[in-house]
Amino acid sequence: MTIPARATAGQGAGEPGTGDGAGHGASGRGFFAALGRFVAGNPWKVIAAWIIVAVAVVATAPALPTTTNEASFLPSNYESIKAQALQQHAFGQAAHVDSTAAIIVFSRPDGGRLTPANSKKAASVATALNAKKIPNILFVKPAPPSPNRLVQVAAVGMDNSVVNANTKTAANAIKTLRADIKPLVAGSGLSEGVTGSAAQQLDSQQSGNKAQQVVLLATLALILVLLLIIFRGPIIALMPLITIALVSQVASGLIADFNSALNLNATSQVSEILIVVLFGVGTDYILFLMFRYRERLRAGDTPRQAVAAAVERVGEVIASAAGVVIAAFLALLLSTISVLRSLGPTLAIAVAVTLVAALTLIPAVVALLGTRVFWPSKSWQREPRGARFTAIGHALGRRPAVFAGVAGLVLVALAIGSLRFNPTFDLGSSGIPSSAESQVALRTLEKGLPAGATEPTQVYLHATSGRLSTAELAGYYKKLKTMDGVGAVAPPKVSTDGATAEYNVTLADNPGSTAAVDAVKNGLRPQAHAAAPPGSYALVGGTTAVFADIQRAVNHDYAVVFPVAAVIILLILMLLLRSLVAPWYLMLSVGLGFGATLGASVLVFQALAGQAGLIFLLPVYMYLFVVALGTDYNILMIARLREETRAGRSPREAAAQAVRHAGPAIASAGLILAGTFASLALAGVSVLQQMGFAVSCGIFLAAFVMAMFFSPGLTALVGRRAWWPGHADAPAAGPGPAESAAADA
Repeated sequence: MTIPARATAGQGAGEPGTGDGAGHGASGRGFFAALGRFVAGNPWKVIAAWIIVAVAVVATAPALPTTTNEASFLPSNYESIKAQALQQHAFGQAAHVDSTAAIIVFSRPDGGRLTPANSKKAASVATALNAKKIPNILFVKPAPPSPNRLVQVAAVGMDNSVVNANTKTAANAIKTLRADIKPLVAGSGLSEGVTGSAAQQLDSQQSGNKAQQVVLLATLALILVLLLIIFRGPIIALMPLITIALVSQVASGLIADFNSALNLNATSQVSEILIVVLFGVGTDYILFLMFRYRERLRAGDTPRQAVAAAVERVGEVIASAAGVVIAAFLALLLSTISVLRSLGPTLAIAVAVTLVAALTLIPAVVALLGTRVFWPSKSWQREPRGARFTAIGHALGRRPAVFAGVAGLVLVALAIGSLRFNPTFDLGSSGIPSSAESQVALRTLEKGLPAGATEPTQVYLHATSGRLSTAELAGYYKKLKTMDGVGAVAPPKVSTDGATAEYNVTLADNPGSTAAVDAVKNGLRPQAHAAAPPGSYALVGGTTAVFADIQRAVNHDYAVVFPVAAVIILLILMLLLRSLVAPWYLMLSVGLGFGATLGASVLVFQALAGQAGLIFLLPVYMYLFVVALGTDYNILMIARLREETRAGRSPREAAAQAVRHAGPAIASAGLILAGTFASLALAGVSVLQQMGFAVSCGIFLAAFVMAMFFSPGLTALVGRRAWWPGHADAPAAGPGPAESAAADA
């Protein structure tokens, strides 16, 4: 079907629209004009193509591989990974046995000291469990009571490959173990719980499944309610949810194919992140498209003409905004940490698929529905007054320095708090509710044993030639016991050739805490190296050593990934705005937004909630969503401001009109996107709560402080120099200032 050429009409003033690309005129030429005509003229073909692709991708895609094993994040040149290799070489098959994959913790319900009878019963329970030969559990070994007799433990051994594979095999073994303990302990006067890495993995999976359901339902409900309020029609409120559900299946399938092909793992929280990215970002793009579609209907276009015009007019801006997000995500390919290298393409694929859907699938559906998409509301036929944003815009136009200055001070004040940022590294326990059995058992264990008992640190002493002597082994054992952060040291296990000894070191602090990481990094590791006898060397491995290496890798990545991403985003802004000036202060505003978001998160979680720190990946997630998506809102506002400038307005008038027209759309989109990320706080696990607050706070600041006040205020102050050396401020063909002024009246 051919779409008739539409008459040149002035833009509906007062409409909460989005910015246009300056290079697109009413003649309909250009890529996005051609795309808009094709989609509007062939909606059934576009929808059929999407359905065929979705079925093919979903039918052939594997499951998305995830892991909670932090060691899989690091390359082989880090010491903790070298320690693993030495363990494999020296101890062979025995190295595959994780002797603390799970730990059974016995205690008295009243919190009292264990009696000899209690202790004997705990040991008998462990012996009985060992005799059951539970599949994939190699042994259950009882240990003596703790020195204060408040707890007694039994070590549960499993094959490392089973635990680290993150499959149902290990989970089923722990489920069986927990079920088999109950009748053995019943009526004995003891309480029990299972913790350890395998148990935490099971609890993380179970809480993740629940979190995914909670986040999905909360996200859908929020988007539905907000769209009903904005558009007052059930069809337009449900349309994004239904279409994005289809898009999410395509994106998830492509992501699984990509990660499987490159053997990449993602964190266990990636499903929840994908939900909010797909529905949050997708709804944003749909909003901007629908606002312009409604504007063109009011200008006199037929529904299919309006669809074609909407794609033409907002296509470049949405594509540029998505391009910024995709570029920022893909910059993570430079990371040394595998989970970040996989996260970047994962989210880039999700945004790319969402972009294609926003410019093809959504317009095709709207082309079929026509004005029925707004049913039963008739408000689409009338120009809104937009009094609130009109007043804000006029106030900003009169006093841009005040608005920019106050907004800047708010961002700077919050950013100061980021200096107190303290990272934590235990992705396993931070992804588990505090009420989960593994967490309750861990707190019980810490009443009687060092917190590091669940995840001992391994120190390997290796002779470069010959065997380690008995004196060397004993002397090194004594030195280890006196090193910083060490709670206890087990006697060494020596390899068959006598060249390598393994010392299991129990740290005084929780293995995932900052204190434990600092103790390994600044105390145990350098001291263990220095204490090695002549002709030998030491390597420190284990979970806490992995965390220490991850911290080093993250610091390296911050120094590489962030600058590269900033340069890419800057170049995209320069290409879009045809300017060498405006992109610099837009990047400044986004940088301030990043610092302010981190500072606000530190204030809420570390200062007010009293948490030890924030998960180490939080700045990366903030970078992904606050920097990239915050730039989106700046692009949409500045593009509209440029459009008003090209209509012949002065810089201050253009800023006032940009806030008036683009403000409602940015506010609506920001509210929806911030709300979808805030739904992560309902997941009940600290890592998602921190991420949900940080990103929703960052999106709120990006939409309501940076894009609404800081960026247009600065642009009004800089004036026409903002567009140098391009000619974005040159009057464009079309309605002149007088016509625009008349339309605004």
